Amino acid sequence: MSAPHNIPQVPKAPKVTEREARRVAEAAREQDWRKPSFAKELFLGRFRLDLIHPHPLPPPDDIRRGEEFLARLRAFCETHIDSARIEREARIPDEVISGLKELGALGMKIETKYGGLGLTQVYYNKALALVGSASPAIGALLSAHQSIGVPQPLKIFGTQEQKDVYLPRLATTDISAFLLTEPDVGSDPARLATTAVPDGPDYLLDGVKLWTTNGVVADLLVVMARVPASEGHPGGITAFVVEADAPGVTVEHRNAFMGLRGIENGVTRFHQVRVPGACRIGPEGAGLKIALTTLNTGRLSLPAMCVGVGKWSLKIAREWSAVREQWGRPVARHEAVGSKISFIAATTFALEAIVDLSSQMADEDRNDIRIEAALAKLYGSEMGWLIADELVQIRGGRGFETAESLAARGERAVPAEQMLRDMRINRIFEGSTEIMHLLIAREAVDAHLKVAGDIIDPDKPLSAKAKAGANAAGFYARWLPKLVAGPGQLPRTYAEFHPAGHRDLSGHLRYVERCSRKLARSTFYAMSRWQGRMETKQGFLGRIVDIGAELFAMSAACVRAEHLRGAEEHGREAYQLADAFCEQARIRVEELFTRLWSNTDDLDRRVVDGVLSGTYTWLEEGVIDPSGEGPWIADATPGPAVQENQHRPVR
Repeated sequence: MSAPHNIPQVPKAPKVTEREARRVAEAAREQDWRKPSFAKELFLGRFRLDLIHPHPLPPPDDIRRGEEFLARLRAFCETHIDSARIEREARIPDEVISGLKELGALGMKIETKYGGLGLTQVYYNKALALVGSASPAIGALLSAHQSIGVPQPLKIFGTQEQKDVYLPRLATTDISAFLLTEPDVGSDPARLATTAVPDGPDYLLDGVKLWTTNGVVADLLVVMARVPASEGHPGGITAFVVEADAPGVTVEHRNAFMGLRGIENGVTRFHQVRVPGACRIGPEGAGLKIALTTLNTGRLSLPAMCVGVGKWSLKIAREWSAVREQWGRPVARHEAVGSKISFIAATTFALEAIVDLSSQMADEDRNDIRIEAALAKLYGSEMGWLIADELVQIRGGRGFETAESLAARGERAVPAEQMLRDMRINRIFEGSTEIMHLLIAREAVDAHLKVAGDIIDPDKPLSAKAKAGANAAGFYARWLPKLVAGPGQLPRTYAEFHPAGHRDLSGHLRYVERCSRKLARSTFYAMSRWQGRMETKQGFLGRIVDIGAELFAMSAACVRAEHLRGAEEHGREAYQLADAFCEQARIRVEELFTRLWSNTDDLDRRVVDGVLSGTYTWLEEGVIDPSGEGPWIADATPGPAVQENQHRPVR
């Protein structure tokens, strides 16, 4: 196919300044808050417990359908999924994928009118936790397909015609993948190099996408590409549905990783791929907004699978530490090990509380949960990794030994080391911890930027700065006095969380309320001190977000415990776990508050300057670098494929 004539030429790799990159990211985020947000209020010093308590509940019919599917899924996992085989062969057997299709697992979140199961977010996440515990690779496959793949953006932004065409396929037979990342483009989409050039009613797609989860086996792809501006085309980053077997689509490589060895992740090249205009999702230039909106709830799938890991880790820790003896006692009875078991149990309880609460709020759609979902992803991935690491430590040498080796010498094949490897990617998937810190921090200070942003924006004229100054003065005159005192200082506040015969959780909620106000004061002080330089203080912003995450987790844990008590479902034990978690979280919060102002951030920056300038190269002497030859970043020049197509759809 020859290239079209008289069309705009797009640079292979757009060069953008830091300010331009921020502008692109800012344009993609949701600008308004049309619904209340518990987490947003928390960062502003307003502890709105009424937004999450009493704990929202799904309708009985949703519970029935969800539980029925979980029962079928559990039976399938127990009889058809061989996790050891997937780890050994680094591939999910085709018959397992086919069985999941027959079970309806591809359509868990797709409406029944399109052939899906129509599960709620709550039960979708429970299903992912269950199947992810059987095989994290399968959990990743189903999550990438439904949480960020084609179904979710179509559900929110697709036309009725697109839904009618694609959703029945996606619910029953077709696997989807989400393609955004490129070899030289990660969390900075302003530099996106893949292009979709208009050609009559169609677009011609050219570029290379990296780390395409499900890309090797996918039937349908949602691809982000840059449309050049031209007459009749506003251009910008745009989303497209692309048939994976279309001419010019080539899976050039199946990637291999330290964990998730069964994941079907690859490098996909597009060369003059003709995409009908009817396959564009939303208008031109809306691609990033579509991606970010999709992730608002899509991010909940990852912490859901972290909950599954926590539950499994608790089971193994309990069983192992009760039979393994040291110095005449089970290791669980030694405080050094017991504290780790307590951490696993309490944190798993809190993680489940966060995921269930956020998921139910997503189902009800009464609240804006963009910050809650991001916090759940951030907190779940970080704490889930610590849980897996502590399990390996509890198991000792056996934790480091592979399940296959354990079985070969006659012991129970516990894949603790595999779980640790599989969990590591969660701190990078769907937004690394560092990016999540910045994303959440931006949302957390949104109210401040709305009233005072023009003051610190160097591009704004003096007239705009003066107007912003007047608006800011009025806002802070009303807001700051409310941060001085609150219900957290009244001894009997939240008394319903101290029922007779149970642990006292009301004190923890009062602590959250006080810390919420302290967090808001700290943020305001930092903005006053650093103003326009605030965005460079990533260490400070990360700690602000981590404090908010802990406070959100404490709130969710207490609300869940009270819900379980009211439902007469292990209420006493839930109160104990919530109390333990909150006590542990308080220690972390106090340390984070201290580190807001007492840290090594400035010194670290000077050391980094020295490292990059070569000042410390002498410290690198005395070792051998086992790395191979080659460029740091692979060449992604658009053009025809030169490698064999690794695409293998499962039929």
